[in-house]
Amino acid sequence: MNKLVTLEQLNKIIGRARSEGKKFAWTNGCFDIIHAGHVDYLERSKAYGDFLVVGLNSDASVKKLKGELRPIFSELDRAKVLCSIVYLDYVVIFSDKSPINMIELLQPDYYIKGGDYTIDTIDQDERKVVEDYGGEIVLLPMVAGVSSSIIVEKIKKLSVI
Repeated sequence: MNKLVTLEQLNKIIGRARSEGKKFAWTNGCFDIIHAGHVDYLERSKAYGDFLVVGLNSDASVKKLKGELRPIFSELDRAKVLCSIVYLDYVVIFSDKSPINMIELLQPDYYIKGGDYTIDTIDQDERKVVEDYGGEIVLLPMVAGVSSSIIVEKIKKLSVI
């Protein structure tokens, strides 16, 4: 899991990359049950920068967002799976509900969100930070019918039968 880095390590990596004229793409999420939709989304996200960083919600952060029964998998298990994806360069775990502090510090060139969001439904504080430093917001279409929440609901229905 050499792709899993601390914020301090990532900040140094980005500093070196920027001195070489490189740009990076950032996305974030829970990635609770990683599926084909995630893989497709991450592959398309990588195309925007010289490297791709994923901000991963910690277990506590996922609980705040998704409720007490989530996450299904621990943050280290989710990070391990993410780190195995070849076109993903770095993973950093954050504990807040939003990675806004990381975004403000790191200033990704491309801030990427899935197509389940619109410019008006993404976190507006994050949006403001990205727009203020001149980053580009990219909204990528989702793979229809595939999400962790849909998978969890299917499992619940199957367990009732």
